[in-house]
Amino acid sequence: MTNHTEADSTNVMVIAVNERTDVAIEHLQLSDGRTLEYFDTGSNYQDTIIAHHGTPGAGIPMGYELANAAELGIRLIYPTRPGYASSSRHPGRSVASVANDSAELLDHLEITRCASYGTSGGGPHALACGALLPDRVVAVASISGVGAYGQEDLDFLEGMGEDNLDEFGLALQGSDALSQYLNQARDDLATADVNSVVANMATLLTPVDVAAVRTLGQEIVDDFAHALSVGIDGWLDDDLAFVRPWGFDLETMTTPVQIWQGDQDLMVPAQHSRWLARHLHSSELRSLPDEGHLSTPLHHSATILSWLAGHLHDHR
Repeated sequence: MTNHTEADSTNVMVIAVNERTDVAIEHLQLSDGRTLEYFDTGSNYQDTIIAHHGTPGAGIPMGYELANAAELGIRLIYPTRPGYASSSRHPGRSVASVANDSAELLDHLEITRCASYGTSGGGPHALACGALLPDRVVAVASISGVGAYGQEDLDFLEGMGEDNLDEFGLALQGSDALSQYLNQARDDLATADVNSVVANMATLLTPVDVAAVRTLGQEIVDDFAHALSVGIDGWLDDDLAFVRPWGFDLETMTTPVQIWQGDQDLMVPAQHSRWLARHLHSSELRSLPDEGHLSTPLHHSATILSWLAGHLHDHR
């Protein structure tokens, strides 16, 4: 499981995840008094990308993300959304709320411009940063990202695996109904290994995603464990935010966007990305017939980071 050692004097925690290169967890006190946990690979690089994790999850970069970012000379910053791990909860938050937190983090790190990507539940949050911080976020990638609920031209639940149908069905009933379900799911993940993750997520995994889970191995187990170490609040608030208005207008967004989608995706089916592409007029849809939800970022991270870095170079 995840190994923590905390340095009290610097408010920095070093987390050794699956014997990868150590990554520092740092903390920022936001203007409203909340604490934001984030990971930062350091200021040695000129180009900065801010990443938004999936649901449930935390800002622990996977080994392939770290390796690809280092190879391309990219500074990777990974905030943990409110309610997960040591990031203070922000009850009632919308998807749009992430933009203020991200802006404060960028100010703290003295970063003027960056690009952004989000995977799965992080997709809408990356888009929020692109829409609401257009002078700072020069390009966005949405990877296996969810579309907006309640739209006439998107059947939100169609094609999802049974576990997601249950989860979002309860989200529509409100926090009380959803909490019991998520607490049980958290209990299952707390004692998980790779085999039990595959078993617990069976309705959501096509063969290509089973292979991705096994490739990620203990990394994915540790990510769940860290994210849910203090409870389900982050997961709960993510789900509730997804079935409410996001708080920004996709139609007027001008920031360049790439949308990456695997057709073998039972967590966020392909019609979500097609919907995003119809409503994001500055977007390009990259459909991948042989990829799934988890395999898409795993196999295409370097290409996505290169595209984002290209836009950063154009703004130097």
